[in-house]
Amino acid sequence: MKKIAYLFLLTLIVAACNNSETKKTEDQTKIQDSLSTDTESDQNVVDVRMPVYRGEVIFTEEGAVMNGLDFTYGIVMDAVAEDLKAQVEPVKKDEYDMVKVVVTGVVSDNPALAEGKEGWEKVITIKKILSVSAQPSQPDVKIEAKN
Repeated sequence: MKKIAYLFLLTLIVAACNNSETKKTEDQTKIQDSLSTDTESDQNVVDVRMPVYRGEVIFTEEGAVMNGLDFTYGIVMDAVAEDLKAQVEPVKKDEYDMVKVVVTGVVSDNPALAEGKEGWEKVITIKKILSVSAQPSQPDVKIEAKN
């Protein structure tokens, strides 16, 4: 009986060792593949140090705002923000629609406040657009004028 138990235990140990070696080899292959110098795959890689922000955006003539569950930031209007605006415009049904987006970016204090201007306390400089919803967000309250 003891011989069978030892044989079973030995078989289990050998099988476990072989599986971990195979897994290590697979993991090393995946790492090497991800470190390839293909520029197309580099464009799809998200910097893990860059925070991801999920929220709704609205663009007006005065500026742009991103509203999340626990934040509201003004958007710094640069080339990436203009690209986001171009992606959001076809989705909107009217000028006040907000569209859900996922972006990476850097949040900082609004420099306009130091100059005595009005604006949001914090602004976000969008670094990368990860996704844009295909439809506008549903408003919490919709006001319609009836004549």
